[in-house]
Amino acid sequence: MATKTTNVKLTLKITSFILRLLLNIVFYILVVLLIVNVSKQAYKFTYQIYGPDSVDEAPGREIIFQIKKGESSMDIASKLKLNRAIENKYSFYLKTKIQALVIMPGTYIINSAMTYDEILAIITDYSASLVKDEDLGTDVKTDTDAGAGTDTNTDAGTDTNTDTDAGTNTDTDAESDNNSETDAVTD
Repeated sequence: MATKTTNVKLTLKITSFILRLLLNIVFYILVVLLIVNVSKQAYKFTYQIYGPDSVDEAPGREIIFQIKKGESSMDIASKLKLNRAIENKYSFYLKTKIQALVIMPGTYIINSAMTYDEILAIITDYSASLVKDEDLGTDVKTDTDAGAGTDTNTDAGTDTNTDTDAGTNTDTDAESDNNSETDAVTD
């Protein structure tokens, strides 16, 4: 009887040891898989920020993209993701923040084969906009000075237009570069 209980105890010890060993192996395999997966995701995210990442291969597809005055960078990134122009809205948003870029309102043509840098080069250049925002441009003056009442505003310091009253502003495209600070998209 004593030998039977010792055999049972020995069998339980061996079974317990094997079970603990298998659970440890499974645990460490899961930890390694988790580390590998997180590393892949981190690499992909970093590559999207710093590498030449695009959604489609060339020639891609053309997308007409409108940015409204007052939209945040995250809203723009979300719209780009929705239009399948970028892979990840968070990496695009972070890239705009790292580079401290000012996104300009307007309507732009972008391509799904463009990299983040190429898209940002277009949407930060107001002159690339197809349709200019109606709040931007040349002020109509009421005085009778030479120039027939228009101000082309070649000197950025002489403009008093802050675009706070859109109803009294009849502007054209000449002032757009000078108002880049006040008309830029918010973050």
